[in-house]
Amino acid sequence: MTERIEKISRFLTVCDEIVEGSYVNADSKISEALQCIATCRELTNLFAAVTDGFDYPAAKHSYLREYTGKGGTTRIAAYLPAERADVLAFVFCLFVEIDAGAIQLSDFLLRYFYVDGSYTASYGVFAGRMVKPFCDIVRGCFPECGKHGKMLVMRQKSEEALHDFIQYLPNERKRIMERNLMKEEKDAGEEIFAEMSAAAARHDITEVRALLAGYKYFLRYICAESKESEKLFAMAKEL
Repeated sequence: MTERIEKISRFLTVCDEIVEGSYVNADSKISEALQCIATCRELTNLFAAVTDGFDYPAAKHSYLREYTGKGGTTRIAAYLPAERADVLAFVFCLFVEIDAGAIQLSDFLLRYFYVDGSYTASYGVFAGRMVKPFCDIVRGCFPECGKHGKMLVMRQKSEEALHDFIQYLPNERKRIMERNLMKEEKDAGEEIFAEMSAAAARHDITEVRALLAGYKYFLRYICAESKESEKLFAMAKEL
């Protein structure tokens, strides 16, 4: 579940970056969004479902339109389909064509979202009118990947890191206690490990970190810093 939420949340973050970002980075972000879809089963299934039977060439003809306005002037406009599933399919297919180079984003922007010949301003209109509704619909399909979902992922990661830390503590204690230490040094080490284990067991991360700060100086004092102790401190950073 955690991996699923992470992947979907990452896709939604990239979508937000497309909406809020700049024209300069748009091509790479669109590619990244498609990569997110390709590596997430839930997203792959979603877009497979909405594109099944979707007539993209016909949709382009309907929603990317060129028509004659008053006075015989040529008008160009871009629309989104009325149905939410069709919005997902249409914008997804646009992304695929942009990523493949079948549509040049610069030409597309100035043709359908023209604002004073500016790529930046035209991109802002495109992002607001087409990409943002697309992102909002996807986000609505996965409500569990909102703020609550992200907090769940963070909490689960912290729980897993704490479990690994607790499992590793006996190895570090054994390494230290096998050294040729004076009695007071052994007693101090035993006390540190006992307090650290107890704090970790009750999920008191603040105390664990405080004890680790003291343990670092203890290691220096007995000249016992090593790759093993570095691993312990690295694991603690994930708590």
